[in-house]
Amino acid sequence: MSEIIVKAEKRNTKTKGELSTLRNNKRVPGVYYIKGQEPISITVDEYAINSLVFTSEQKVVNLQIEETEHKCIVKDVQFDPVSDKVIHFDLLGLTAGQKLQLEIPLQFVGKAPGIKEGGHLQHFMHKLDVECLPRHIPNTLEVDVSGLHIGDTIHVADVSFENIEILNSPESVIVTMLKPRELEEEAAPELEDEEEMKEPEVIGKGKSAEDSEEDE
Repeated sequence: MSEIIVKAEKRNTKTKGELSTLRNNKRVPGVYYIKGQEPISITVDEYAINSLVFTSEQKVVNLQIEETEHKCIVKDVQFDPVSDKVIHFDLLGLTAGQKLQLEIPLQFVGKAPGIKEGGHLQHFMHKLDVECLPRHIPNTLEVDVSGLHIGDTIHVADVSFENIEILNSPESVIVTMLKPRELEEEAAPELEDEEEMKEPEVIGKGKSAEDSEEDE
C-alpha cells in the first residue's frame, strides 16, 4: 500500500465562524483519533486532503503534527452539498495487530468475452467493505472479468483475497454481463406487431355490416 506524508496543525477553533475562516484560508478542519487516546483536532492544507480523498486508492497517511508522526487512514469525509468541497475529515490511527474495517476500491481486470458477443458490462459495486490488519491493507482489490459471457454474474461470494475478510453480503452482485442492447430493443417492436395482429381477430368476432344485412 502506498503512503503519503501530510503536515497538520493543531487547532482550537470550534465555532462555525472560526471554521468558516479556516476554510476560506484553504485550511480544512479534521480530527485524528486512535483507540485509547484523546482525539486531536487538526487542520490541513486543502490540496493535501484532496489528494487523499479524490483518489481511487486507499493510502496510509504519515500525519505530521508538530514534531510527532502518526500512521493513519482516512476514515470519514464530509462534503459541502453545493460545491462538493471537503469541509471535514476523520483520520483513524493504525495500531499494529489491530484489525481495521474500511472500504477498498475495486479494480476490474481482464477482457470479458461477453463484450465481443455484444453484451454490456454492468458494475453494481465499486468498493468492498473489508476487515484486515494494517499491514495487509491493499491499494485496490482486483476482480477478474475475463470469464464473463452474456448472462454471467460475479457475486461477492465468488471472490476472495488473502489475509482479507469481506464484510459485504455474499449474495451482493459485483458485476454482470447484460444481454446485447440491440436484441432488447428489437424485441419490443416484435411484441407490438404481435399485438397489432391480434386486434383484427378480436374485432372479427362480431358481425360485419354485410352479415347484418343478410340476416335481415
